[in-house]
Amino acid sequence: MPVGFTDRSGIKRRPAVIVSSDGYNAESPDVMIVSITGNLQALRHPGDHVIRHWRAAGLRPSLAQTKIATVEAPALGRRLGRLALEDLAAFDRGLRDALDLP
Repeated sequence: MPVGFTDRSGIKRRPAVIVSSDGYNAESPDVMIVSITGNLQALRHPGDHVIRHWRAAGLRPSLAQTKIATVEAPALGRRLGRLALEDLAAFDRGLRDALDLP
């Protein structure tokens, strides 16, 4: 998935987690995503999550970032894998904390 840097210095193809709901995805040509980086030294933001089961997700050691973007669904590449339930639950909590949601 091509994801832009927040400082607008460039775009890099990287894995992403789709965070929009199935209902949203069915009604919209777009999806909401968060990027995944293999740079474990990246600046951490509230809610970011180090993916523990990265191999099962088809990744190398990675960090799911709470940087939300909206992209056209056709821009998504192939599915690499799925986050383990433990990682998904931890990232869900982190995203809720970052957005101050209950």
